[in-house]
Amino acid sequence: MADAHHIQNTDPNAGAEQRKAIWKTFWILLILTALEFLIAFTVPHGTLKITIFIVMTIVKAFYIVGEFMHLKHETKSLIWSILVPIVFVAWLILALLLEGNAVFDAIFG
Repeated sequence: MADAHHIQNTDPNAGAEQRKAIWKTFWILLILTALEFLIAFTVPHGTLKITIFIVMTIVKAFYIVGEFMHLKHETKSLIWSILVPIVFVAWLILALLLEGNAVFDAIFG
């Protein structure tokens, strides 16, 4: 009765798919991070470098959310109900930064 809660797994391949998915995710994120380091030390500072970093950061963020928060396995309506507000909030922040600066320059410039 003492080992009634002890379950032995005799299948040596148990969890192989999960391990394969974890290693795939590891390698993809490692390659993206290595590309970021390569770009950081080779591309001269400017708009191109900043744009590349922003795009790569967004790609990594979406991949991490999809893999580790299991969003890619959800229904499309849930994914869109999360993505659309994020896009609008990012657009709002950018618009406020740009227009706020223009209003500040018009008043005090």
